Amino acid sequence: MANLLHHLARLYHVQSEYRDGLGQWRQAPPEAILSALKSLDAPLQSLNDVADALRQRRQTLWQRAIEPVTIAWQNRPLIIHLRLPSRLAQAPAVCEIQLESGERLDGRCEAISGRTTYFSEVEGFGFVGRRLLLPRRIPSGYHRLRLRIDDLELESTLFSAPLQTYAPRQSGTKRWGLFCPVYALRSATSWGSGDFSDLAALARFVGALDGRAVGTLPMLASFLDEPFDPSPYAPVSRLFWNEFYLDVTRIPEFADCASAQALVNADEFRRELARLRGTSLVDYRKIMALKRRVIEELLGFMMIHAPARRATFESFIADHPNLHDYAAFRAKVERERTGWRHWDRSARDGMLTPDSGDEPAKLYHLYVQWLCEDQTRWLHNETKLNGAKLYLDFPLGVNRDGYDVWRERHLFALGASAGAPPDGLFVKGQNWGFPPSHPEALRRDSYRYYIACLRHHMTHAAMLRIDHVMGMHRAFWVPEGFSAAEGLYVHHRAEEYYAVLSLESHRHQVEIVGENLGTVPDYVNQALLRHKLLGMDVGQFGVSADPERALDAAPAHTVASLNTHDTATFMGFWTGGEIHDRLALGLIDREEADQEQRYRAAQREALAAFLRRRGLLEDGKTEPEAVLKGWLTFLAGNEAEFILVTLEDLWLEEAPQNVPGTWHERPNWQRKTRFDLDEIRALPGLVEFLKILSDKRAAIS
Repeated sequence: MANLLHHLARLYHVQSEYRDGLGQWRQAPPEAILSALKSLDAPLQSLNDVADALRQRRQTLWQRAIEPVTIAWQNRPLIIHLRLPSRLAQAPAVCEIQLESGERLDGRCEAISGRTTYFSEVEGFGFVGRRLLLPRRIPSGYHRLRLRIDDLELESTLFSAPLQTYAPRQSGTKRWGLFCPVYALRSATSWGSGDFSDLAALARFVGALDGRAVGTLPMLASFLDEPFDPSPYAPVSRLFWNEFYLDVTRIPEFADCASAQALVNADEFRRELARLRGTSLVDYRKIMALKRRVIEELLGFMMIHAPARRATFESFIADHPNLHDYAAFRAKVERERTGWRHWDRSARDGMLTPDSGDEPAKLYHLYVQWLCEDQTRWLHNETKLNGAKLYLDFPLGVNRDGYDVWRERHLFALGASAGAPPDGLFVKGQNWGFPPSHPEALRRDSYRYYIACLRHHMTHAAMLRIDHVMGMHRAFWVPEGFSAAEGLYVHHRAEEYYAVLSLESHRHQVEIVGENLGTVPDYVNQALLRHKLLGMDVGQFGVSADPERALDAAPAHTVASLNTHDTATFMGFWTGGEIHDRLALGLIDREEADQEQRYRAAQREALAAFLRRRGLLEDGKTEPEAVLKGWLTFLAGNEAEFILVTLEDLWLEEAPQNVPGTWHERPNWQRKTRFDLDEIRALPGLVEFLKILSDKRAAIS
């Protein structure tokens, strides 16, 4: 039975045996494999059904004459893989391609080598595998491929794409930029957290120093009341922006709405706003509640007193039909104050009636998405004018209780959670809570949802980071009821993802960055190079205790940095503060902490010696600020395509923005920058150092 189960798992592209991040060989329990197979729609309920499910799966695969998606890489011949009844082993094939423009291309396919590639017999029926060649150029796009072979008619979605993703035409310039979460930014005018205007101000600052991009965390819609989850990596949707980041004072109605002005100028409102501005942590609930009160006043004013604006608003809604559905969902959530999984059956299954939610709440969500689109478009134009463009982040998953899962649940495996196997930082593995994508459902749907999510981001970005890019190859699943250490991998059709990324990146002229950190198979990095995605190189992960080679040069085709939002800051790394934190959280014991601290001391000594030897640190200097500048200067002199500097490192911030694996234990996604934007511009030596960094990048171009 065990052999049959593993054979069935392989036919569903499930990898149940693997080596984890600690180098240990792991095998998922049979019950976990069974659970994953159920989530992949295998026809079985128990281990007793495995033999019959295996027989059905073999039949299904051979009866699938053509894959739901076919790829044609530009400047390469289209090769079509088929499984056919043996009677059609030599039958001629006629091809028709319906382009997305509506035009049709006709042609006759040629058999490769004039012979079949393999033969199989299933349940007494013979099948042959054939490879056909269409010797003509196919324009890029999403097309429909139709084949007629004797009396058999077949269809597949055809992705015709450049092999490599978009790369900007640079005059050899090696670029740099700054990273900071939007919520963390502070200014004299923001309302207790950063907003789109603050991000534009940061971009102007970076652009004036010849920086080319500002990087930030996802800015997608989130639950900020009940349910409550402000994590940028658990968005309600990857199709809509977060109104939390609206600059209320930039909304056109604000200047003319007397009731909104009176509300904002009221003593109680001003006191609350001052209190929220003065805290070191972002209070999402209260800030959003304040903003919403004003936005609702502005909405009421526009509907009655601004007919031209109202007409534009209604036109926007008409042009975005899924926005009504999203707004109805959000209104229903607000009425129920709980996630969709706890609703009545018809609503849970996607059937909302006009009275499912309050109409004012629905109108509010329509209005704020219109405002978000207006302000993100303004932000995009501002960054283009000032030289430092947007480097946005495309999260791997979405909130299990969110809109995307509710509306597109067939595209998600609700019986599992995405996660990661055990490694050096998380010896028990990780369960991230959100449902993984269903590989075959995505393919059957021609990646419609994934394409829409990419377009939502690429409309405004110049660079887009694909979170956990390995997930396009294989995703780690934690079946419901099992620990992360008992999880397994489910493989995707990576080339199909790359074809979509390539098409969309060229259409929007957006450079793609693949987050390839952690335990990543070599074939993932090879795919990044083949398709010309920039990888990531984090200096903190590569510091050796050997003074001769404490640092390696960052590879050319990467975005290089000292750290990420999920790691220690420079100062946390330098002092070993994050080791102490992991000890406090119970992730390591005292003996392990002492051992790591001893190794960290050796790393500090080696790093300082390495920088001195290269003239990047004065003799006798070991102050953190001097080491930071030396390290960043070394990084700036590397061949990495782009270097991303964490803004908070420049004043030696110790606390990280996120401690992975924690929720209530640490104030993740809440910490504001120590200084506001005006103070940052005036920090002694900060601007001068960034100018040196910029000159260093220009010198190696």
